[in-house]
Amino acid sequence: MAPITANDPAAVTVADVMSALAELEDPKARAVNEKHGDNHGVNLTRLRALAKELKKNDELALDLWATGDTAAQLVATLLMRPRGHDAESLDEMLRTARGPKVQAWLVNYIVKKSPHAEVLRRRWLDDPDPVVASAGWTLTSERVNRNPDGLDLPGLLDVIEAEMKDAPERLQWAMNETLAYIGIENPELRERAIAIGDRLEVLKDYPTPPGCTSPFAPTWITEIVRRSAEK
Repeated sequence: MAPITANDPAAVTVADVMSALAELEDPKARAVNEKHGDNHGVNLTRLRALAKELKKNDELALDLWATGDTAAQLVATLLMRPRGHDAESLDEMLRTARGPKVQAWLVNYIVKKSPHAEVLRRRWLDDPDPVVASAGWTLTSERVNRNPDGLDLPGLLDVIEAEMKDAPERLQWAMNETLAYIGIENPELRERAIAIGDRLEVLKDYPTPPGCTSPFAPTWITEIVRRSAEK
């Protein structure tokens, strides 16, 4: 594929990017991606290389996002500047990010680094759309890890205990992550977090490759705490 920014990077259009993505379409990559709920056929290493070539460009990113195409939206998240978008724009983007990878990249690469992260965390946490709510819980996990002051951790455990078992998959995963981080980071709540995980058994039988830590919260908490104690 010829470089699409060879003449003038600022002049690159949505059509140019879509054409480049079409050239990168790979049936094998599509088959793998679709197993994970992502409807595109572009190898992510090649997609990242394309975005690197394009450089940061918020205007082009918004135009790519508006296409609704999964691969284009992934490129868009790599072109955005976290401080280049207000809370309302990020909220709108999150609500149209239906693919798991698109949502994950938007939240992790842009929203977490945005000055609007806390406003959006609060807005999304109790959203009736479980996909949107899962983003709120992902941001809550970040707060538990990095800046827990002001969080009602026992209250979060109450919600997790009451709702995680029957939550839709993506929301369940995000709540489980928060449960694990509360247990890892807070010795006084560790026993309760492990007990909740044991009782609910969420992800208890999730297949875990050798050498990797199980996402089952009691195992996850215990293993990370053990590693920290050994350092």
